[in-house]
Amino acid sequence: MNEPPHHGSKTSRLPSKLKPKPTQTTDKSAKPRLSNAERSAYFARREAAKVLRTVLQGDANRQAVASIKSLVYSPSIRNKKATFALVCQTLKHLRIIKDVFEIEKILNSKWKAYDILFGKEISLVGGDAEKFFTCRKDAMQSALAKLVVRKKVKNIDDLIALYQPPDITRPCYVRVNTLKLDVDSALHELGKQFKVQKDGMIPHLLMLPPHTDLHNHSLVLNGSIFVQGKASSMVAAVLDPKPGWEVLDACSAPGNKTVHLAALMKGKGKIIACELNKDRAKRLEDTIRLSGATNIEVMHGDFLKIDPKGPFSKVSAILLDPSCSGSGTASQRLDHLLPSHTTDVVDTERLNKLAAFQKKALAHALSFPAVERIVYSTCSINQIENEDVVNSVLPLATSNGFQLATPFPQWQLRGLPVFEGSEHLLRTDPVKDKEGFFIALFVKKGSVKNPEERSGSGKLAGSLSNDEGRLKRSCHANKKKFALPVFFRGIFKPWLHRARKTSNSFN
Repeated sequence: MNEPPHHGSKTSRLPSKLKPKPTQTTDKSAKPRLSNAERSAYFARREAAKVLRTVLQGDANRQAVASIKSLVYSPSIRNKKATFALVCQTLKHLRIIKDVFEIEKILNSKWKAYDILFGKEISLVGGDAEKFFTCRKDAMQSALAKLVVRKKVKNIDDLIALYQPPDITRPCYVRVNTLKLDVDSALHELGKQFKVQKDGMIPHLLMLPPHTDLHNHSLVLNGSIFVQGKASSMVAAVLDPKPGWEVLDACSAPGNKTVHLAALMKGKGKIIACELNKDRAKRLEDTIRLSGATNIEVMHGDFLKIDPKGPFSKVSAILLDPSCSGSGTASQRLDHLLPSHTTDVVDTERLNKLAAFQKKALAHALSFPAVERIVYSTCSINQIENEDVVNSVLPLATSNGFQLATPFPQWQLRGLPVFEGSEHLLRTDPVKDKEGFFIALFVKKGSVKNPEERSGSGKLAGSLSNDEGRLKRSCHANKKKFALPVFFRGIFKPWLHRARKTSNSFN
């Protein structure tokens, strides 16, 4: 056995330059260094997996933390463009993926396809999922070929087209955050790269061509502008809060409408932003921080448990945009890509639960003693969440001194004519306007904040004159009362057309 050399050995006495170099062993298991492009793709896959896990879990529980776009464009996502593309492509083809897995029994029966791809059973971050599917590549290709035959299409492109939802093209709208930037400066900066123009109705709203990509624009990153749809931007404008008011945003996350209120109030006064869900409350705080608003107080709690005669008894305006089905913005939010939206079955139980909560929330808002203006809004096209909710609280509203006012009188599409006074309600058309919203404005009679009694044009929330109101109410009173179907389909169009014609005859 060789002994190690002692201090007197020849080796130890050699100059350091002449000493034999130690043998370098190469670790064959060491992974090769990734290029920049490979690293970028790796992180995009990892970030897409996190987004998809959140989206699919929220969809399964019917309690989304945020929309797909909001999750992808959050500050924590570094490679937003690649992540967004991966998320969308995966969701677009999720039904095909699941069918392929089922044909060849690739997955254990207790696992769902997205559990393997984005869940905890196999970690995509460590690359195990990719290895799992690479080993089963031949089986998946065979299953795909069988699916082509089963669906009676010629090739894979036809198969993809069969599963593909229709593409809805709409303009890109951005709202200028006047707490940080004026409209003219925003027009100048955006005009350097895009064709941009002012919206003719909503103050501080700009319109850009469809598919304009602003996720990495400096004005978006620093909170000077917010990507926000036209209908969504109507809501805070209808409430029309003034500087110095105390306003309560009852269900405020993710916060776009909340910070819009702050901008309209020029940062003065106070906004109480109430949000029950912990994760959504964090997103709300991020939005407020990005906007630079300093007059917003976040309250992590249940709006229904706020005592109207307690610390918030002096609130003079309430914005109530409660949880809803989101049926009016399914395409905008990309909800049509989710598993729960791949069926035409109406979830009546869920709609009834939503409507019950919405009625309670609106009735609670009407009970605040100092409140003089209330906006109730949804991004739903369902009568049960809109006209039916408003109609259910009208007796309470009347007894508390409230009446319906007419938001944006120049807007043609009004509420479905299912009760007297529904002409004051506002709807946007999911086909024509590319998103379906509903807005109702309650104002207290005799209020100085009632636009009918303020000087000026009253463009945002003006109301009908007494003669016009009587004439229009008479027209509606003569109509046969009827209930409309829950979902907006082709059968709705004749009724909406009739409502639009009725509205046009008096505008």
